[in-house]
Amino acid sequence: MNLEESPHQKLSQRDLDILEFEQSWWELETPKDQGVRERFQLTEPEYAAALDRLIASDEALAAEPLLVRRLRRMRDRRRQEHSARRTADQEVAR
Repeated sequence: MNLEESPHQKLSQRDLDILEFEQSWWELETPKDQGVRERFQLTEPEYAAALDRLIASDEALAAEPLLVRRLRRMRDRRRQEHSARRTADQEVAR
């Protein structure tokens, strides 16, 4: 009998914890950045970088497809908005 690894087994415990946190952080009584510091001992930029790496992985997509797709859309939207602001700022500076 060939038992394949589940997608969750291909991720580290920390990666699984990050995905779990992203599914429920708004239920906390503390702000997200405080929850990140308390649970992961990371600054907000460190957490954002770890999350970005995680959601870029096929393993995370296989483990939590709906969550990862939503997080990717949110990331892409933020990047587009940032790029649009930079372009607008450059136009104003001319």
